Amino acid sequence: MDRPEARPLVLAIDDDEELLALMVRVLSPSYTVRTAADGATGLRAAAARPQPDLILLDVEMRGLSGFDVCKALKADPATAHIPVIFLTGKGGSRDETMGFALGAVDYVTKPINAAALIARVRTHIALANQREALEEQVRRRTAQLEAAHADLIACLGRAMECHESAAVGNRFQRVAQYARLLALAAGAKPSAAELLAKVAPLHDIGKLAVPAEILRKPGRLSAPDWERVRRHPEYGAAIIGEHEEPHLKLARIVALTHHEHWDGSGYPRGLKGEAIPWAGRIVAVADAFEAMTTTQFYREPLAFEQAEAEILRASGTRYDPAIVEAFRKAAPAMRKVRAAIPDALRDIIDLDFRGLARAAPQPAGAPKA
Repeated sequence: MDRPEARPLVLAIDDDEELLALMVRVLSPSYTVRTAADGATGLRAAAARPQPDLILLDVEMRGLSGFDVCKALKADPATAHIPVIFLTGKGGSRDETMGFALGAVDYVTKPINAAALIARVRTHIALANQREALEEQVRRRTAQLEAAHADLIACLGRAMECHESAAVGNRFQRVAQYARLLALAAGAKPSAAELLAKVAPLHDIGKLAVPAEILRKPGRLSAPDWERVRRHPEYGAAIIGEHEEPHLKLARIVALTHHEHWDGSGYPRGLKGEAIPWAGRIVAVADAFEAMTTTQFYREPLAFEQAEAEILRASGTRYDPAIVEAFRKAAPAMRKVRAAIPDALRDIIDLDFRGLARAAPQPAGAPKA
């Protein structure tokens, strides 16, 4: 019930005024009764607030029939949940079958027996209340599970950060927000953008399988070390595993494909163009922008303008041009995210990049982030 008073509300729709009066008299001791003398009025009354907890609906009426009204009620998400009991002078199984097919929960035959009517109304309102309570319990449980997913992802994102840099940063939070903003700018529905934001922090979870000394090494990586780094998308997919649950399913896709390049030069599979999942293309840009604008062991962060220029320059090679265009639109909001979620970096002490500036360059495309 969607109103504060305790008495359930019953809507009676019938073009017989005497029958309407009888139903009001019979049901009023226990229920609030609203009436409508035709189908069109009944549809408006069903949508009005407060909405009825149950509808008594005559099958044979002038204008819209009861079947027409029931069909309209069930087609409207705002009224589809309201149980409908048909009132009919016919006892034919064909009519009953049609009524149940349209979504009715019961039939009451005319002439109406007061005790039978009260019993049917009481039963179906109780069933509706039980269903509503169960649905609310499911909603609460779903919300709890989603919160638990978010907490777990945050913990794993923090663990990945500490493993890679030993720094108390907030990279996983920023990547999540960057992914959401890019997805929205690229035309995704808000629900899809939120889902991507929830799983994006797991994009680099495979780095937990790469030794920390490799990830934190300044300067050029050896060929074996670079090979270990290049395998972190596969490690990440293996850590997450294969699941049908939407969060984990999308997280695996992101972890496996966020280093694939639009021109096919990426890794681990060398996917090209549209063969790269859309979520991987989004997170590729979000991850790159985060890496460029964040302090690392081996270099200072780039200025925002420099990072933006690097992303735009790689359109059509590293990144999907459509996603780069979305980045262009989202860049001002991403800049605000970076300012709103800074790093603490409490465990990085006495950073000095002067010697590293002269270090030999890394292999092309090496992700020291």
